[in-house]
Amino acid sequence: MIPALLTAMAVSLALTLALESGYYLLTCKRNKKDLLLVLLVNLLTNPAVVLIYWLVALYTSWNTYLVLIPLEVSAILIEGRYYQTYGRGFKHPYRFSLAANVFSYGVGVLIQLFF
Repeated sequence: MIPALLTAMAVSLALTLALESGYYLLTCKRNKKDLLLVLLVNLLTNPAVVLIYWLVALYTSWNTYLVLIPLEVSAILIEGRYYQTYGRGFKHPYRFSLAANVFSYGVGVLIQLFF
């Protein structure tokens, strides 16, 4: 169980870092400090979300979407707050956080469907 959890956390983090930093670059932003902020914020939120999700899924019979939605909303709000407070080029930090997370989550779902 623990190796599977660590593997899932590592894969999720790697994909999230790649996809959300890629999304940042695709949105024509080029500030290196903001790119670093995107990476650091995701290092903060992604492991917590994945760990809580796995623990709830393993030890309860709760509906996974009822757990996933508040976790993702929390991550979006936390990331948006960091972008607002510390970012330099985020005109709409919460909108960026929402879009980056939807992009990352959506690509993750597609990857799971095909692999």
